[in-house]
Amino acid sequence: MLEFDRLSLTDIIRLQNELSATLARRFERLQAVAFSDIVESTAYFTRFGDEAGRRLQQHHLDLLEGALGQVGGRIVDTAADGAFLCFPDVATGVQALAAFHDLRADANAKLGDEHHLVTRAALHWGPVLTDGVIVTGESVNLCARVTAAAAPETLLVTRAAFLELPGPTRLHCRALPPLTLSGLAGPVELFDLPWRDPSRFPSRVRIEETGTEVALPEQPVITFGRLRGVDGAPGNDIVLELPDPARTHQISRWHFEVRREPPRLVLRTLSTQLTEVDGAVVPRGHERDLAVGTVVTLARVMTLRFLAPQTGDGDDTAAVPRPGG
Repeated sequence: MLEFDRLSLTDIIRLQNELSATLARRFERLQAVAFSDIVESTAYFTRFGDEAGRRLQQHHLDLLEGALGQVGGRIVDTAADGAFLCFPDVATGVQALAAFHDLRADANAKLGDEHHLVTRAALHWGPVLTDGVIVTGESVNLCARVTAAAAPETLLVTRAAFLELPGPTRLHCRALPPLTLSGLAGPVELFDLPWRDPSRFPSRVRIEETGTEVALPEQPVITFGRLRGVDGAPGNDIVLELPDPARTHQISRWHFEVRREPPRLVLRTLSTQLTEVDGAVVPRGHERDLAVGTVVTLARVMTLRFLAPQTGDGDDTAAVPRPGG
């Protein structure tokens, strides 16, 4: 301490500059950082107790470890309901989070709805200070704040991370309104990156008789039928029509609905008119899971085929790079 006490103001400033330069040279790196948080965990603890809540937290971490084992990256730290992760690049981060989502969807399918693990995540690319164990810096703080503002079941990427994504993956990102976060100088540009496996979750439907393709709206319930609307009241989300009005009339005004019930997409029949899913009759009020390639026939006059997202070259392939792909 006495040595420093003898330094002049100028000497101390010079020393600070030298230390800062050494710190940056030795420990500053560009990395992809991410957070994955459990949604509504407090309510889960309250409803099911501390033991069940702690099991849910461990379940989250075990699934993340399983995904990282497939792809790469590591968990840097954990705190309560969240995990802080880092990756050498954004593509690896996206693959790992997509693999986690697939593992989570498979696990949720074996549990009752009340025990489903629901998460949100965010990914950022930027400078950090790291010695190979500790990872710290403003990039970490920014990613944590973005995650806290994310909606359930979403994977948000910052603009810096978006620019590091492979071209085909960028095409499937949806720009969001800039987000203002406390403590930051300006709004943060964000993108929503769909992380459902398109081999299991269709995003489009094609009417085979007309060749018309329609994107499935990102909403919990999507209605299908011939009714457009009555007296100003909204009709179906996807209106079903054929060139022949007589054949169109055989389709019910409200024929069926598609429900997003993570990890499933479910068709529920609303009509007494004939509805067939992959050749099997589905009576009114009954349900069937939907997947890419599912064919739905209505009154034997209209055929609907559910499709995966399109990449830039028009192929029905994955919106998110899959592990090993």
